[in-house]
Amino acid sequence: MNEDKITEIFVQIDDFIQLFEAEIKQLRLESTSGKSRNRKSRLSDSEMMTILICFHLSRINDFKSFYSMYLSKHYKHLFPDLVSYERFVQSSKRIMIPLMVFLKTNALGACRGISFIDSTTVKVCHIKREKQHQVMKGLATKGKSTMGWFFGFKLHLIINDKGEILSFYLTKAHVDDRDMKVIASLTENIFGKLFGDRGYISQKLANYLWNDGIDLVYKLRKNMKKQNISDIDKIFLRKRALIESVNDELKNICSIEHSRHRSPVGFIINLVSGLCAYHFLPKKPSLNIQPNKNNNGQLLLAA
Repeated sequence: MNEDKITEIFVQIDDFIQLFEAEIKQLRLESTSGKSRNRKSRLSDSEMMTILICFHLSRINDFKSFYSMYLSKHYKHLFPDLVSYERFVQSSKRIMIPLMVFLKTNALGACRGISFIDSTTVKVCHIKREKQHQVMKGLATKGKSTMGWFFGFKLHLIINDKGEILSFYLTKAHVDDRDMKVIASLTENIFGKLFGDRGYISQKLANYLWNDGIDLVYKLRKNMKKQNISDIDKIFLRKRALIESVNDELKNICSIEHSRHRSPVGFIINLVSGLCAYHFLPKKPSLNIQPNKNNNGQLLLAA
């Protein structure tokens, strides 16, 4: 990472934090005793959020190595008030809410009428160690994906044709992709065509989305009757691998998945900061198209 990129991230984060803190200040209740503690920390919330997001863009797998051996040595001039690694981890809990709000308000894309839906596994440990795992005990569950059994959670995503994340939902591992509560939350601001794999085959789900203005298009099983879909829909079904590329970048570049969590809060902070980091990637997987509509309201392709 270069200094210009770090500065760009910090500026966006700091602008958001100023607005966020102004809103919180208006909603905050006054102390009845007349005394309030408002001691500033050495590292501001903007700096801490920037550091976490930069870690997920650094390709370094271990945050301790990134903080102690990379950031402290090469970018100390950008963060002159760095605290110890232990103090940073202890203080990072306070930025969980600002990180989540930033993700929801600043780091998600806009629906363009062509969207892709999928879920990916977020493992917290190897399946053979599920009985001994203690950090996520009572939260993580056992589930099965196309790659076999796993222990952890599921991250449900909807992206647009530009590879931008439109919505996300974290569930336990055993939750079905077609769960109506999950789908209702994911598709709240979605319209037009929604393309999914065979895991979303459900006439009930298709009818529900159709009544909400969304046309669900999915791949059929071999023993199912062929559907009468347009050539454009067939093309987009073949392009559904776009969301698989996004899932791959989230795991292998933004590092949203690892097995070194020490608390549920740390797990959430790692996941949310990784999703925020994806927003700052200079190049995302995308389709070189421009969705338009003809006079009949049908989608057209324009390169």
